[in-house]
Parts: sequence; structure tokens; C-alpha cells
Amino acid sequence: MHAWGSNGRPAAGARGRARGARRLAGLGLAAVASLALLSGCNVGETFGNFGWPSNGITPQANQMYDLWIASTIAALVVGVFVWGLIFWCIIRYRKRGDELPAQTRYNMPMEFLYTIAPILIVSVLFYYTAIVQTDVDRLNRNPDVVVEIVGFKWNWQFNYRDGAGVDANTVASTLGTSDVIPVLVLPTDRSIRFEETSRDVVHSFWVPEMLFKRDVFPGNIRNVFEVERIDAEGAYVGRCAELCGTYHSMMNFELRVVSPDKYDRFLAAKQEGKSTQEALTAIGEDPYATTTEPFDTKRTQQNFNPTNAVGAGN
Repeated sequence: MHAWGSNGRPAAGARGRARGARRLAGLGLAAVASLALLSGCNVGETFGNFGWPSNGITPQANQMYDLWIASTIAALVVGVFVWGLIFWCIIRYRKRGDELPAQTRYNMPMEFLYTIAPILIVSVLFYYTAIVQTDVDRLNRNPDVVVEIVGFKWNWQFNYRDGAGVDANTVASTLGTSDVIPVLVLPTDRSIRFEETSRDVVHSFWVPEMLFKRDVFPGNIRNVFEVERIDAEGAYVGRCAELCGTYHSMMNFELRVVSPDKYDRFLAAKQEGKSTQEALTAIGEDPYATTTEPFDTKRTQQNFNPTNAVGAGN
């Protein structure tokens, strides 16, 4: 109950609590309004993308970026509200004597709020996460381009296929070596299926600009995923993102994205018997990787059999 003064108005304590509640509500609305205004700008760029890369080159990458930004904003809104309540309670209900403040019990609206609100928040986040995950994992029946990714210690082989599945044929291939970084050439504006397999241990195919990576498993397991299209031409470094052995950190490749016309001419040159470097030169591209370089294996006689080792020469 409210304490009332002799003049029929709420007592000073009750008026103070009411003003405090109004100030808290005003602060909450201001925080939400600020975030709403910020959402009109590019919130990700304003706050450094909240730690998430922003230079995605596929629709799936952009979807995941948007989900991350929206989830972070939602978490901040909830956090600001909760932190505000915590500090308000610390200040408002600090000890002023031995008398306990009024206790709140069986407040149905309040109990309903803090029970339903978290359920609604989790449900909304789950809904949008499920939508993005479904788009990321969607496979088309007839993709425009199919490339088989073969990982091995410690390099890559890229097989351009004439269809999807293990029964398709390889029409052209690029094999990486310790001296030459393998270049995976793909077109813009075409759907692309990646079918992955490994010759030895688990690797992981990762192009950072795609904003996600997929493991490459040995045996009969083929990890398959697709991108709707690649939006930007250019050269992008690719890496193995699974600890696979001695030269794991140096197991790089390059994704070279070109126009559909250049891609068709590249594939035709490969089918004529030209090497990957010759085919790249034929379409006006750099013949070698520009984003990374071959690693030094240090596999020399001096390295493996130093002359000052005990028993050297035996």
C-alpha cells in the first residue's frame, strides 16, 4: 500500500519511489531508442563489427554477419536493462537502518514478465538462427559448378567435376605442391557446390571471406556444402583450420574468383592440357598465388642428418 500524507497526497517516500521508477523507465527507453537509432546506421562498422569479419563475399556470409550483429544488439539491450535494475536496486534499497524495505511477494504481473520475457527472447533468436542455418546448409539439385576438395598432408587438390556425387567425372584438376600454391578458380554469379574428402587425416577447408569453414574427413565421408554465388572477384587466401600435423599452419591455398566468361575459358584451357599456371595466364590472371606463398619444408640433408650429430655418417 502507498503511504498517504495528511493532505491526501502520497507521502514523500512514495513520491520518491515513483520518480525513481519513472527515471528508470526513461533510461530504459533512452537506451532502446539509442540502439534503434544506431541500427539506422551500420552498427557493425560503428562498433568494429563486434569482433565478426564484415567482408563476406557470399549471401550466406552476409546472412551470418547480420545474425551476429542482431544477436549482439539484443544481448546488449537485455544487458543494459538488467545492469540498470541491479544498480538501481543497489542505490534505491541500500541500508538506511534496521527496518527492512517493503517486500514484494506473489506479484503476478512481475512473475509473468520475468518468466515470459526470456522465453520470447530465446524463441526469436532460435527462429532467426534456424532460418540462417537452413539457408547455409541448403543444397540445390543442379548446382552450376561442382568442385571436389581433396585434402592431404599438407596440401590440396581441386577437382572440377561434371556433376554432383561420387559417380561424377573429373574434367580438370589442380594439385598443390610444396613449391606451388594451388589456386582454386571459381566464377561469380553461379551456384557452387563443394564436395570434400581427405586422403589421410581430418583437415578443414576455410576461406575467411566465406565466414565459415567445413571439416574435410577421410574415408567414405564427403562433407558437402554450397554457396548461392560469390559476389566479388578477387584473390582470397584459403587455409586448413584443423590441426592436422607438422605443416598444418602452412597448408594454404588461394581462391581466385573471376567472371563467368573467364572461368569458362580457364576450364577449357585446362581440358586442352594446359597447367593451372598456363590457363591462368591465358585468361589474363596472375599465374601464381598472390595472397600467400609456399612454405619452406626444410627437408634438407643438413636438417635431417646434421654433421655434428652423434653417430652422423653411420
